Amino acid sequence: MSSMTFSLTAPILEYDPSPDAIIQPENIIPRCAEMPEACVLCFFHDVIAHLLQEGLLQEIACMHSEMGRHPIYRFSTPTGDVALAHPGIGAPFAAGLMEEVIALGARRIIACGSAGVLESTIDVGTVLVPTAAVRDEGTSYHYLPPSREVAVAPDMVERIVRVLSEQQIAYRLVKSWTTDAFYRETPARVARRREEGCACVEMETAALCAVAQFRGVQFGQLLYGGDDVSGVDWDHRGWTGRWNVREQLTFFAAEIAVADLTDF
Repeated sequence: MSSMTFSLTAPILEYDPSPDAIIQPENIIPRCAEMPEACVLCFFHDVIAHLLQEGLLQEIACMHSEMGRHPIYRFSTPTGDVALAHPGIGAPFAAGLMEEVIALGARRIIACGSAGVLESTIDVGTVLVPTAAVRDEGTSYHYLPPSREVAVAPDMVERIVRVLSEQQIAYRLVKSWTTDAFYRETPARVARRREEGCACVEMETAALCAVAQFRGVQFGQLLYGGDDVSGVDWDHRGWTGRWNVREQLTFFAAEIAVADLTDF
């Protein structure tokens, strides 16, 4: 019998701990000399487009898929340079892009995005700092043994909190619910996740945490409260139009990514 753990219940639980895969990112993606060790995975396409239009981004690498080009940029901040990339939408693609920026040379990765809220008292635009995520997606199970949750490294949560506190930015520590199927967030499932202590829902956090643990890199995430899925009826709340929040969250993520990088 091999070292693989098998289950008769579901293939997703057949965790294989082997570090060797048929396609190894570092074997097909050469390290990039211009790649900063600090990297921001920014889910805000509008912010990236604006920074590019303002001439603040330099393309240093580019990944490709059937969807087209996926540029990796260098972004200069007052405290150091960071890589900046859009990780797509959903756990599988985001995890794959994260694998690629790690192969390029990233060692500390901060993601910034938005999340639906499971509590109507969380205002749209509220900064949320995940400390753990319920693994209701598939990707993380290929990186870590089966478990109900995955935790964000406490030292990274502490680093994020320190920067936000220094900037006098109000925030809330949360457990998040990561799911692949946003059209299947039923009232019963929302109620169950709330009972587990989840305050928000998104599509990538659990997978990104799992990749980071598997590859031995630092990872943390910033979210902001978006649409409200806590009730019977969906409330969009105009969350996609919160430009100031989206831009500021990107800048905070960059600052966190480069803060005390020599300590790593």
